[in-house]
Amino acid sequence: MKTDQLVMHSLTTGQRNLEEALEAYAAAGFRHVELYLALIKAWLEDGHTVEQTRDLFDSYGLDLVGGSEAVPVECFHSPDVLLPSLRTHVENLRLIHDLGGTKMIVATNGPEQVAPDSLEHVARALRAIGEATEGYEVDISVEFNASPVVKSLQSAVRVSEMADHPRVGVLFDTAHYHVTPTKFADINEESVRWIKHVHVNDMPDTPADLTHRDFDRVLPGEGVLDLTGIISELERHGYGGYFSIELFNSNLWQLPTEEAARKSYESLLPLCEGGE
Repeated sequence: MKTDQLVMHSLTTGQRNLEEALEAYAAAGFRHVELYLALIKAWLEDGHTVEQTRDLFDSYGLDLVGGSEAVPVECFHSPDVLLPSLRTHVENLRLIHDLGGTKMIVATNGPEQVAPDSLEHVARALRAIGEATEGYEVDISVEFNASPVVKSLQSAVRVSEMADHPRVGVLFDTAHYHVTPTKFADINEESVRWIKHVHVNDMPDTPADLTHRDFDRVLPGEGVLDLTGIISELERHGYGGYFSIELFNSNLWQLPTEEAARKSYESLLPLCEGGE
């Protein structure tokens, strides 16, 4: 991993608005950001245009890698539910594209009772987003363990294969890797070729099944995950994309945005080539 692959995710910090976040991330040393789309939408609703927003990124020497929103892709309902969900995610993808991003991270919903054909419904919904956004070079990365159906790297790879669309793939998150059935051996040539984006975080020394997938996350180096080994294995099998730090840590949220961003950046440096 190199420093020019590092990305700051806005969910890691607390901030009043988009400009405060970008200023802090640039000051910390980041050159790439991943944003929770609500932060961008609030900025646009406050009277700013997409062009002005791109200019804001440029003014801080930052570029948008991608974004996400806490709205799962609907996969199991009637058309009157599926179509509005499709429109929402198509609009989100186009917004990411218009701001220069290339990744949209999505979660998916699921039925009360998971059945053998459940992955087919998820794959169909993901493929529909891809087909509705042809010409937009934004990857659709499904996050495993953010769905009642897609619960592991293996199932995320399987649903990506079934979607059979060149922009549909996997979001690999080290926290989800830790608390799901995913094993180190699952990070192999067959799976890594489907990985479109990576989230990096560390986890505490507690049993994985008793560790919360989100709120127990800690900064790299403060937990027990072999992040160096995981990153090396991803790269050994061909991953050459971004590594975005994403935490839901209340201690970081309480810090000034610039301090939280600085701590985040510094925690990633030991994982980089020639780490400091």
